[in-house]
Amino acid sequence: MTESALVEEQPARPLHPAARGGGVIALAVGALGVVFGDIGTSPLYAMQTVFALDHRAVKPTHGDVYGVISLVFWSVTIIVSIKYVAFILRADNDGEGGVMALAALARRFARDSRRLVAGALFLGVLGASLFYGDSVITPAISVLSAVEGLEVASPSFADAVLPIAIGIVAALFLVQRFGTHAVGRFFGPVMIVWFLTLAITGIPEIVRGPAILRALSPTYIVSFITDHPYLAFIALGAVVLSITGAEALYADMGHFGRAPIRRAWFFLVFPCLTLNYLGQGALILRSPSSIGNPFFLLAPHWARIPLVVLATLATVIASQAVISGAYSVSRQANRLGFLPHLTVRHTSKRESGQIYVPAVNWLLFISVLVLILAFRSSNRLATLYGFAVTGTFLIDTTLFLIVAAVMWKWPRWRLISIGVVFGLVELSYFGANVTKIFKGGWLPLLIAAALSTLMLTWQLGRRIVTARRIELEGPLQEFVDDLRTRRLTRVPGTAVFPHPTKETTPLALRANVQYNQVLHEHVVLVSVHVENVPYVPNDERISIDELRYADDGVVHVDFRFGFQDEQDLPAMLRQAAGRTQELEFDPDDAYYFLSRLTIQPGTAEGMAGWRKRLFIGLAHNAANPAANFNLPIDRTVVMGAHLEL
Repeated sequence: MTESALVEEQPARPLHPAARGGGVIALAVGALGVVFGDIGTSPLYAMQTVFALDHRAVKPTHGDVYGVISLVFWSVTIIVSIKYVAFILRADNDGEGGVMALAALARRFARDSRRLVAGALFLGVLGASLFYGDSVITPAISVLSAVEGLEVASPSFADAVLPIAIGIVAALFLVQRFGTHAVGRFFGPVMIVWFLTLAITGIPEIVRGPAILRALSPTYIVSFITDHPYLAFIALGAVVLSITGAEALYADMGHFGRAPIRRAWFFLVFPCLTLNYLGQGALILRSPSSIGNPFFLLAPHWARIPLVVLATLATVIASQAVISGAYSVSRQANRLGFLPHLTVRHTSKRESGQIYVPAVNWLLFISVLVLILAFRSSNRLATLYGFAVTGTFLIDTTLFLIVAAVMWKWPRWRLISIGVVFGLVELSYFGANVTKIFKGGWLPLLIAAALSTLMLTWQLGRRIVTARRIELEGPLQEFVDDLRTRRLTRVPGTAVFPHPTKETTPLALRANVQYNQVLHEHVVLVSVHVENVPYVPNDERISIDELRYADDGVVHVDFRFGFQDEQDLPAMLRQAAGRTQELEFDPDDAYYFLSRLTIQPGTAEGMAGWRKRLFIGLAHNAANPAANFNLPIDRTVVMGAHLEL
């Protein structure tokens, strides 16, 4: 296990241009292209799924249609507009959102209560795992539902749906490496057209049947539940499709910021979604046969092929929302110690929240591909949706209340009021989706269980290994003091030891002295810190500590990088060379010694045998620091020690 944290990454503080004024509009457009894709494409399949449930148990009657439309409108209003956009977006962890950000905030401000911290972190892990499950399902169902519009336009396209969907998904994951800023610039204008199209296709039906506007009254929800309690309960399981993407909206906050997301939602997204759902309701009442696919049937026949093309682009963007959110959640999980060190690439020169995580990208791609090939239609995939989403909603609400209590010191009455309102709504959805477990809903649960096990295993193993590693390393200053009393052979040359801190001794340095009984003429200990600014000026990058002695040839150097700076250690050593007497060396002749702890399963208590093997497997696949720091392969040596777990 090579140094698990050679880089100390500071909490993210994205430098959003919104804070500087005019950039908020550009960011809002970019947010449309990344953040709102998931919830923005829900009209494609939400209403269709409601009326297809239980062999079309929900009927195209006035009472049922008004009840369903009212449920959709008030679900979006309460869960998205009020809970997420108005409340939860306030709870950012230095600019970043998502369930792990809430868990991090709870840990930071509830340090006095170990149980509360442990509970919050467990909920964070569970919520992140459920979000990953959603991140697999969303691209599959979104893209399939759009491409299936070809069948509405012409049944002869039926055989082409699956190959086209697979090709679109492959292209989507291939372009991720260019970054969300590039994706957002391209997709933002597309989503503006998409949301305007939602409104334009919905308005004519509203004009034909203006009575549908009465469905905005919550009294129709009461009537629907009173008249058909079981039917309303079942319908909730599909109505939840209209609010999928709310968690992605929050998880993507680090990419664009709070203000652009709020403005885009209230000025464009929410009104257009409402008009389209109302239009679909009016169409169903006017033409009950349209329940088969009310979204595409809103458009005139000549416009359906162009609408399929636009819907396909929109669903690609829907997938982007959860993919970007998965990157953010993964980095937060890594910072909290629940995932091994991942290669994270910053894709924007100004926004530290805009990242690309290759390992997460390709794992999601494989999972989505398997799902499309296994289920082959959006209707079948719809049975998977809901349970993971509503579970994440409940976890977000719980963590938000913890943060509001410990961070903002909200009074108890306010916490109870908000908890009751959001909790009752979300528990209703959660209960309705429990029925899906045996119809396919077990799959996202299985994904969540596997990922929760993985993250909790890594966190436990890392804690055990870190404690033992610190014991093996020992205090650095004591080691340096001891070197002065030992008669070691000093060999020519420079040895550079990357190490995350100057508090402990690199294992490679200790091993070199202990087994080889030699010390290089120049010993340079290097720690790297990544700041949350794009670039760190050259004159602020380097700080030097001679570790009490200016004549022993042992020195510690701190290198500070911005998130857009290339972390090139050899280049930085060239800048540092000659700054002090102890740094008089030729960097091009230096050798780099990486500390490696070889972990083997043993008989030590604290972890089950299968968890030990899982942890060791994860450790072997952590990101390679030699590549991250641009170390020359022919002058890089790996040394360390063995540890039984």
